[in-house]
Amino acid sequence: MNIRINRNIKLSVISIPIAFLIICIGTSIGSSNINLLDIISIISNKLIHTSLNEGITGQEISIIFDIRLPRVVLAFLVGGALSVSGAVVQSILKNPLASPYTLGVSSGAGLGAAIMIIFGINMPIIGSTFSLPITGFIFGLITIIFVLLFSKSVDRLMTNNTIILAGMVFSLFLSAMITTIGSMHGDSIKAITLWQMGSFAMKGWQYILVFIPFIIIGITGILLNTREMDILTFGEESAKAIGVNTGKIKTRLFIFATILAGSAVSLSGIIGFVDLISPHVVRKVFGAKHNFVIPMSFMFGGCLMVIADLISRTIISPSELPVGAITAIIGAPFFVYIYFKKSR
Repeated sequence: MNIRINRNIKLSVISIPIAFLIICIGTSIGSSNINLLDIISIISNKLIHTSLNEGITGQEISIIFDIRLPRVVLAFLVGGALSVSGAVVQSILKNPLASPYTLGVSSGAGLGAAIMIIFGINMPIIGSTFSLPITGFIFGLITIIFVLLFSKSVDRLMTNNTIILAGMVFSLFLSAMITTIGSMHGDSIKAITLWQMGSFAMKGWQYILVFIPFIIIGITGILLNTREMDILTFGEESAKAIGVNTGKIKTRLFIFATILAGSAVSLSGIIGFVDLISPHVVRKVFGAKHNFVIPMSFMFGGCLMVIADLISRTIISPSELPVGAITAIIGAPFFVYIYFKKSR
């Protein structure tokens, strides 16, 4: 056991420079490629005021720091948030096919965000800055409540498969609602259609500053409950036997997971499968201990999203593919693989 823990610690430490390198690579590649060493020089200059490499122009600094880097950082944070949310949902339902996307949370959050975008609604007091992610969280939470109530009405035992099927039904219905609302406002339909598939284009630092508080609240809340999540993996009866209030813990975890997924979707659009793939891969490497699964799901999911975004904006350059199309191409076969493996 100690050997595995030591190995996991080493891998966790190694993941930090790997993530930094992937972010730098994602930032360096674009319509005009910029030397990787120059990228590192620009980032370190902005962060710790080191001297710039010779030959770096003001235009390159602007391209990197004002356009590419915020996009890549936001992609990393969204991928990480969705992956952690997926890890939590999979742990609660004990099903590798569960995720905020398959439970309808992402589509619910997307509907809320679409309504805000189309009608230009802002919450009083809060203002426009935090209205979008808060609306995403509220609509995501309402969706998961309806999914659970619907599941209970058709299956009193609320088996995990019933919950997932109900979630997928709600997900399809809410996606149709988003398209319908967009179609009723013809000038918005193109933007909403593209947004449904996810995009990080034209996203500046202000989006990151808005998103960070939601990430801190969601991940901190989840990390404080990793011990309870480990206990839940042994079954509800075992957890209740040692005094764990399973209903309370599950509700709390669902709320924190929805904070992450809802706020992420409201800023990036609906991007599926990252929240399904990442926790599954991380558990294969790090085991079931959630004090490793949660942070490493964040790191892996963030890196995966940066790579997906990089492919989406370079494969048919100068045009872009929606990020969700890339994650779906990767994720759909993975979903089928998990399903058949689980069925055996």
